[in-house]
Amino acid sequence: MVTLTGVGGVGKTRLALRVAAEMSRAFPDGAWLIDLAPLVAEELLAETIADTIGCRQPSVAALSEHLLNKRLLLVLDNCEHVLNECAILSGKLLASTTELHILATSRQSLQVPSEHLLEVPPLTVHGTGEAMVATADARYEAVRLFEDRAAAVVPGFTVDAANSAAVTQLCQRLDGIPLAIELAAVRMRALSVDQILERLNNRFRLLATERTVVAPRQKTLRALVDWSHDLCSPEEQLLWERLSVFSGGCDLEAVEEVCSGDGIAREDVPSLLIELVDKSILVRRTQDSGVRFEMLETLRQYGWERLTDSRQETALRLRHRDWCRELAARAEAEWFGENQMEWLVRIHQEQANVRAALEFCLSEPGQAWAALEIAAAMWSHRLSWSSPSEGHHWLERALAQETGPTAARAKALWVDAWLLLLQGDLSAAQPLLLECRGLAERLGDEAQLAGALHITGFAALLAGDFTRSFTLLEEALVRRRALGHRGHSWVALFQLSMVAVVMDDPRSTALCQEVLEASQRANAAWSVSYALWVTALDRWRHNDPDTAVTMMRDALRFKLRCNDHFGIAEGLEGLAWIIADQHQDNRAAHLLGAAHMVWRSIGTSLSGLGHLAGLHGRCEAQLRGSLRNEAFTVAFTRGSQFTLDQAVAYALEEKPARDPANSPPESDVASVLTRREREIAELVARGLSNKQIAETLVIAQRTAEGHVENILRKLSFTSRSQVAKAWSSRQQAGAP
Repeated sequence: MVTLTGVGGVGKTRLALRVAAEMSRAFPDGAWLIDLAPLVAEELLAETIADTIGCRQPSVAALSEHLLNKRLLLVLDNCEHVLNECAILSGKLLASTTELHILATSRQSLQVPSEHLLEVPPLTVHGTGEAMVATADARYEAVRLFEDRAAAVVPGFTVDAANSAAVTQLCQRLDGIPLAIELAAVRMRALSVDQILERLNNRFRLLATERTVVAPRQKTLRALVDWSHDLCSPEEQLLWERLSVFSGGCDLEAVEEVCSGDGIAREDVPSLLIELVDKSILVRRTQDSGVRFEMLETLRQYGWERLTDSRQETALRLRHRDWCRELAARAEAEWFGENQMEWLVRIHQEQANVRAALEFCLSEPGQAWAALEIAAAMWSHRLSWSSPSEGHHWLERALAQETGPTAARAKALWVDAWLLLLQGDLSAAQPLLLECRGLAERLGDEAQLAGALHITGFAALLAGDFTRSFTLLEEALVRRRALGHRGHSWVALFQLSMVAVVMDDPRSTALCQEVLEASQRANAAWSVSYALWVTALDRWRHNDPDTAVTMMRDALRFKLRCNDHFGIAEGLEGLAWIIADQHQDNRAAHLLGAAHMVWRSIGTSLSGLGHLAGLHGRCEAQLRGSLRNEAFTVAFTRGSQFTLDQAVAYALEEKPARDPANSPPESDVASVLTRREREIAELVARGLSNKQIAETLVIAQRTAEGHVENILRKLSFTSRSQVAKAWSSRQQAGAP
């Protein structure tokens, strides 16, 4: 473990990314960036790491097992605000694995026993008393950085005899801090070097008298940010401060809702955002869902401090809370419809904001009721959590604080029980359902009583008590329809059709047809995937395997688009059951192994999913009999070693799934790629994401994604790791 330490803005993150890119070939299992800046709760550190590296069970034991025998690099960026948890988790992971390497950035040491510290110094600047020569000044890193960044905003700018003294003095005053230099260079749009220096000098003298206990470099950075703040108009300053309430970025509508009023007219928000982007306070990101605005963490913290000084932070966090409540409520109300996929993307995008709002509600006295409402409304978008256990984490905390007999508590109880059931934990869910039903009856709340009956019926399905499950779900469906709950009704209908299929009930075909038509009529893609899955099983049970295979593969395609790991595991299982009856024994065993891999990754056990466990057991017994135990075990084990993408590709028979260990050296791999594709393949091999590739090459992220897809298609690969391995092998072979 190496920890890069240093003052804010010195370039720790940038250095860590460069090191990871340069060393990516030494880590065949990847170099993974984990940005901890948006993390608001230490308890979610393991969740965040697990979600990033593809381990869907966020426990130390699961992470250790996932990392065992993998040679990879974790880059833990911005550890300072979750220092204790980072230290504990890093120490445990390093002690339980042999090939794990960690590169951390923090303003202070994590004090892990195996930690090596490297202080990141500022860029080199001209020494005091050293003669300044224009032709020699370019040897100093700080001067070179200023010249490069200034030339980006003033084409043709160079450090010459006329400005060398001013540039050098400016870099000295900024102590060579990269962020400070970059912010100063941006001012070249309107000012000369001498004008920047003059204004900066005035600010430094003021700070030197007021903030004597702050380290010099911190004074320098704060002075520059203070000065950048002063260059903004009063409205821009106010918006900057208010924007600090957001975590992980925001869009225009969110800014208008949370930040307007009391000095900022709503109609002025767009122009103010443009000004803040132009002044490099905000970064504008274009994504598939539209434009978002992000702020460097240093600048966000600065804005938050000023907001706190004005004693406006609580009022703004309440507005931010209300915006998150409204967002969650709208997502719940509109999730079953043509905008279902858009809502899945948006809620996932706002995950950091929702987490921040929940943490505020659970740390501010008297606000836990709002946490109950927000977290419970997210039931329809469980994919937005890193795993079902994260949703349970928030609801468990909120329920412990808000114990009054309210409808919000009743709803939170059945939602929490549902999340526990998805993890296969029936015993923990049962008392929640009992309390929910009793509370709903006492309150006379028909909606929450329907919820209690519904999830109790789902629990009976998982427990294998199909007759009771059918009765409860049928009653829940009647109640949901009477209340006009379209989305809830569809879920109850889907689960009812599932019970009918596993019971061989004669009503199964009609129910499956109804659930499929309802989801297609609503144009709800995620729901269609589940309807296809259960209908495929019904066709299989009624001796129509060809149709069943086609529908199951269609379901898998939808689930891959949604990144629904639970649904993908169900699809792999279902396809294995179907083709096993078609005597495709070896392929079916591979698929059972692949499904096993996904179940484990999301922390779910088939033993807790009774409706699936029985069908799985029947299929496994059949395959062990036809293949014999040894051959079955070999095929099952091989399937369990697939990546998620490989598993789905194998199931769809669209591309051959290759064992990563058998990826060819491919010294001629570049021959089928264009020059730009070779350039991008090199960056993929370094471990860069599509977003990072786009930023490096100054192209749109969507363009980068298209190039990566073309590379995978041309090479018949199914994952980025195969590209990285093939490219690294090519370079090791000495290919140009």
